[in-house]
Amino acid sequence: RIGRHGNAPEVQMTTLPLRFTAGHLFLEIDGRLWLLDTGSPASFGSEPSLALDGESFRLDPSALGLDAASLSTFVSVDCAGLLGGDVLSRFDLVLDVPGGTARVSRDELDHAGAEVPLDFLIDIPIVEASVRGARRRFFFDTGAQVSYLEGPALATFPPAGPFADFYRGVGAFDTETFTVDFEVGGLPFPLRTGSLPGLLALTLPLGRCAGILGNALLADRAVGYFPRRRRLVL
Repeated sequence: RIGRHGNAPEVQMTTLPLRFTAGHLFLEIDGRLWLLDTGSPASFGSEPSLALDGESFRLDPSALGLDAASLSTFVSVDCAGLLGGDVLSRFDLVLDVPGGTARVSRDELDHAGAEVPLDFLIDIPIVEASVRGARRRFFFDTGAQVSYLEGPALATFPPAGPFADFYRGVGAFDTETFTVDFEVGGLPFPLRTGSLPGLLALTLPLGRCAGILGNALLADRAVGYFPRRRRLVL
């Protein structure tokens, strides 16, 4: 944990390695990898507790039928567990995938870019995005390798091939994907996008959402994720 000095008040933060491996985002904490998953309201791990930026969290060994061992199998990476909204909502995070680092702080962090307001459903963030000029709400899920859009319009975009995915509580499933041109915060994001299976699609109306934006939103840039201030900075 380090401080920043100057005219501004001191900001305490922890800088951790951020890995983009096998299509998933992981924070490396004390030599172990933790899946970074804003789409999960609950964290869990192989250890009973976790310390992050000076704050300690008690962890359940599993959530929605997943534990660290089964999660490692699904993502094809040996990991200690999953960091969900209950933990992530306590911090400001600047996630720099190209630079391979994450800044995590209980204080407020600065990051320049396009600001996007966040809404939340049970600690799961929701953003607005445009598709062909129509603004709609989407869950922002860093645990998702691809994005999702419901409705017949999906098949009118350029095909991107089949994709095998899994979701907590549902398990593995296959989807055909298409390259959809999203606009978020005024910025263009061509994202590989599929269709959710029935049970998962039924959860979208709970947040008045049309789909899910996955972790490709972060792949080529540093992004500020500030859930306490309800802001995403791209």
